[in-house]
Amino acid sequence: MPSTVWVKKSTLIETQIREDTSPPLGDGEVRLRIESFSVTANNITYAVIGDMFGYWNFFPAQGNYGVVPMWGHAVVEESRHLDIAAGERVYGYLPMGTHLDVLPGKVSGGGFTDMAAHRQPMSPIYNQYSRLNADPEHDPAKEAERMLFGPLFKTGFLIEAMFRREAWFEAEVLVMTSASSKTSMGLASVAKDLSPALMRIGLTSAGNVAFVEDTGLYDKVLAYDDVGSLPQLPSVSVDFAGNSGLLRSIHETLGDGLKYSCLVGATHVDARGLGGGGGEIPGPKPILFFAPDHAVATVQELGPKGFGEAVAVSWKQFLGAVDGVVTIDERQGLHAAANAFVETLQGNADPQKGIIIRP
Repeated sequence: MPSTVWVKKSTLIETQIREDTSPPLGDGEVRLRIESFSVTANNITYAVIGDMFGYWNFFPAQGNYGVVPMWGHAVVEESRHLDIAAGERVYGYLPMGTHLDVLPGKVSGGGFTDMAAHRQPMSPIYNQYSRLNADPEHDPAKEAERMLFGPLFKTGFLIEAMFRREAWFEAEVLVMTSASSKTSMGLASVAKDLSPALMRIGLTSAGNVAFVEDTGLYDKVLAYDDVGSLPQLPSVSVDFAGNSGLLRSIHETLGDGLKYSCLVGATHVDARGLGGGGGEIPGPKPILFFAPDHAVATVQELGPKGFGEAVAVSWKQFLGAVDGVVTIDERQGLHAAANAFVETLQGNADPQKGIIIRP
């Protein structure tokens, strides 16, 4: 029987598992049985800004509850589409649950798009599914890494591309919060390869400093309490934490030297917001980074083929950099998924472990 984890939108720590019956498939529809997905800070961001960016709309629930999107693998359990056979495996955007019915369109050897009506108002990037038999990114030995790092790495890749298009706003330093997070590590890796002249500084909690230093992705790692020792050089900041007090500290420390303030995600849920209640935040106005918009701009700049090739090269470099840095923590069942989500939400997940759920 299909089951899904529902999360209360107003109190994200409240979850429940809902069972439902499977309706008969319509013509052209496909039923996916979800094999695995990762639980990361990225999923917390989807929940925190779900109403703002429509993330709750992909897999609708009822009332004040929503279903948090995940990235993972699934197998075709049943198909009423002529070009898609039962047993085929796919990778893409999935609910925190056991099954998903899709209406494939734009079908090619490499993938398809879910044309379900309720998903069309959202970014098409999230509606695309890769068919693993013909997917150049698929490596059977690296499925866990793809779920854990893939979407987050691409966000980091797009952030670096955006800054490079703008000549880094003439900055000499890139400051990243939540330096232990997978998106920050992805950005640091791409910047190290493609913008090596830039100094990369990672900010993290005191307990994570050693881990972040061991990644080798940052030129310098500082604990959050040491923000005041940031070098007084032209800088850009990328805030993955969503902690308003921390963001204010960065702005106040760098002053006019801060050339651009970029907001990405919200891993410190309890402290999210702008300014921290101390009046207008000094320096440039923080600008929220929405990856799908920048993906369109970067594809236009490089061309679809060039974009795919550039991502593939940087992805390979990144996998080499993080090999052995994060161990896989595989868990079974939707109760484990709900617990992992709350654990990550509350900041209790170990950054040295990557959580994979097999529902």
